[in-house]
Amino acid sequence: MAAEDLAPGKWNLSGSDNFDDYLQTVGVNFALRKIAAHTKSEQHISVDGGQWTIDTISTFKNHSITFRPGQEVSHETPDGRKVKSTFKVSGNKLIEDQKGDPNSTITRTFQSDKFVMELICKGATAYRHYSKF
Repeated sequence: MAAEDLAPGKWNLSGSDNFDDYLQTVGVNFALRKIAAHTKSEQHISVDGGQWTIDTISTFKNHSITFRPGQEVSHETPDGRKVKSTFKVSGNKLIEDQKGDPNSTITRTFQSDKFVMELICKGATAYRHYSKF
């Protein structure tokens, strides 16, 4: 199935691997990294007429982005960086190419009841695991 068929719904963070290293690589300070490491989050994803919205909800900070695949969108990341992102759908993956200081790639790979978000920046790779609820 395609990402736009699998992605809609509410997703709960169930685990992370190497997230602190990724955040350090993109320039997040120590205090914010420690808060992020202990914050559980949800991602609410919707697709309507080709337009996607991803709402990230946590006890620390909420973040929302709306986009159309293939079109660049300027936004501020949850950690405060100003970036320009272009998203593309490839099979069951939603790939975000972030241009900023520094550049980063975020790939969400969807299955029916879970997705893995792979975050890559300058050789640091982290994984965030989400389960559908």
